[in-house]
Amino acid sequence: MDIWSAAIMLFLIMDPLGNLPIFMSVLKTIEPKRRRIVLIRELIFSLLIMALFLFSGQSMLDFINVRQETVSIAGGIILFLIALRMIFPQPGGVIGHAVGDEPFLVPLAIPLLAGPSILAALILLANQDPTRMTDWSLALVGAWAVTAVILMFSSRLHKLLGERGLTAVERLMGMILVMISIQMFLDGIAAYWSVQA
Repeated sequence: MDIWSAAIMLFLIMDPLGNLPIFMSVLKTIEPKRRRIVLIRELIFSLLIMALFLFSGQSMLDFINVRQETVSIAGGIILFLIALRMIFPQPGGVIGHAVGDEPFLVPLAIPLLAGPSILAALILLANQDPTRMTDWSLALVGAWAVTAVILMFSSRLHKLLGERGLTAVERLMGMILVMISIQMFLDGIAAYWSVQA
């Protein structure tokens, strides 16, 4: 997987357009000046958490004695389930809807941005080729930066695309993610059989 494929995959998993309504709903009770500060803080928290998983992913796998093929197969299944929820939306979006006072880490940083699927994908990337950590870091920062820009301009984007436009884009992203997830699953199966043979 090259750096662009990794960045696109990570961006699709973060699903900023699909999470847009949830972000707007969680932040609507906060005064507008404070809203931007909270959003920036949550974006930074999510990046730090994802970077931690990217760089310590191999160590975690070694500690729990899990092979690369297992992570690839499990990651493909998780991404497939997330993609199905993007294509066939449920109330509250891809992750359950949560509304509170001022969010802190949960639900914006975790699980909406740095959710289980992105963390599994980062561990998979780190495990696939540990010599390319610079590439994976650039892919992560690139995907995160595009996501951050979309979320920072969420109100304008929501007005521009409307509810139907956002739904259409989310479903298109879900279809692309289905293909990526099936490829991850097949790569894991192929790697497993080649090790067993």
